[in-house]
Amino acid sequence: MPTQTLFTIVVLLLIGTSPLLRATEPHLKNIRQLTFGGDNAEAYFSPDGTRLCFQSNNKAWGLQCDQIFDMHIDSAAGNTTYRPRTVSTLEGRTTCSYFMPDGVHVLYASTHEGGRECPPEAPPRADRKYLWSVYPSYDIYVADQQGKIIKKLTDAPGYDAEATISPKGDLIVFTSDRSGDLELWTMNIDGSHQRQITNGLGYDGGAFFSPDGKRLVFRASRPKTDSAIAEYTSLLKQGLVAPTEMEIYTCNIDGSDLRQITSLGKANWAPYYHPSGKKILFSSNHRSQRGYDFQIYIMNDDGTNVEPITSESIFNAFPMFSPNGKQLVWSSNRNNNGTRDTNVFIADWVE
Repeated sequence: MPTQTLFTIVVLLLIGTSPLLRATEPHLKNIRQLTFGGDNAEAYFSPDGTRLCFQSNNKAWGLQCDQIFDMHIDSAAGNTTYRPRTVSTLEGRTTCSYFMPDGVHVLYASTHEGGRECPPEAPPRADRKYLWSVYPSYDIYVADQQGKIIKKLTDAPGYDAEATISPKGDLIVFTSDRSGDLELWTMNIDGSHQRQITNGLGYDGGAFFSPDGKRLVFRASRPKTDSAIAEYTSLLKQGLVAPTEMEIYTCNIDGSDLRQITSLGKANWAPYYHPSGKKILFSSNHRSQRGYDFQIYIMNDDGTNVEPITSESIFNAFPMFSPNGKQLVWSSNRNNNGTRDTNVFIADWVE
C-alpha cells in the first residue's frame, strides 16, 4: 500500500470521513451542514431538540432581507433543496427568533409595522467602520407555526429586539433603547411587567439565561473616553452602533452582581452558557491579525481558561447547545465554495 494512501486512511480514522471535520476542532464531531446559501444565523433549538428557528436572507428563497424560519434538523441535514417553514410575515426585516416554552410558537423581532419593505442597511462610512442598525421600528412578536402573529409583546417607541427565554419558561430578556440607551430589560412570558435591569452607558445585548435561569450572560460595549462616548451617543441617535469593542458580562436576572468576565479587547459577543452553567461559549476576534476572523471559544464563567473551539473559516458565531447538551449548533462561513455565504451547522459535542 502506498505511504500516502496509508497516511490518508489513518487521518480519516482519526478525524472521521466528513470533509467538514477538522483535527483542530476536537470538541466537534459528526458536523452536518443545515443551510446552503445566503446569510443564515441565530439558529436556536426547540425545547425537544428536533427543530431550529433561525433567520435567513437566502436569495434563492426570494428574500430581500432576513426572515424567520422553522427547520426540522433531520430533514435539513445535507439537503440542499430543503426549504424550512416560514414563520415571519415576509414583510419588513426580522431578527432574533426563539422558541416559546410550548415548542409550537416562536418569538421574534420585526420591523413590519414600520413598513412592508426592508429598511435600509447602514451606509458605508469613509473610515470603513462596521456598523449595526438598531431600527426603531423593531418590536417583539409571537407567531404560530403558520406564521400568524398571535401577540405583540412590546409597543414602546424605539428598538425592542434580541429576546430570549429562560429555561424555566417564565421570563424573557431583551434589549431596548426606550430609556435612551441600549439596555437589558426583562418581562414575563406574556409581555407583562417590563423592567430595565442594566444601566451602564453602552450597548447591552444578545443576552441568554444560565441553565438554572438565575443569571444572564451578554455582550456589552462600555465607551470610556470623551471621544468614544461622543461617537457612541452620536451613532445611537442615528439608530446605529459600532460593535467592534465589546466584552462579555454576567449578572443576576434582576441586574445585580454585574461582572465583566472578559477583557480580551476587540469584539467578544454571542455568549451562551455550557449545560453545566460553569462555562460560557462566545465568539471573538481577539486573536485575529486582520480584524475579521471570528472563532468560537469556551471559558470558565469567571473568564479564565479561554480555549478555542473552532478554527475553520474566518467566521464562527451564535453557538447554542441542544436541550440535552449533546449537540452544538452555530453559524459559519466554512464550506461556502469561496462565497460570502454564512450557513448553519450542527455537531455532536465532545467534552
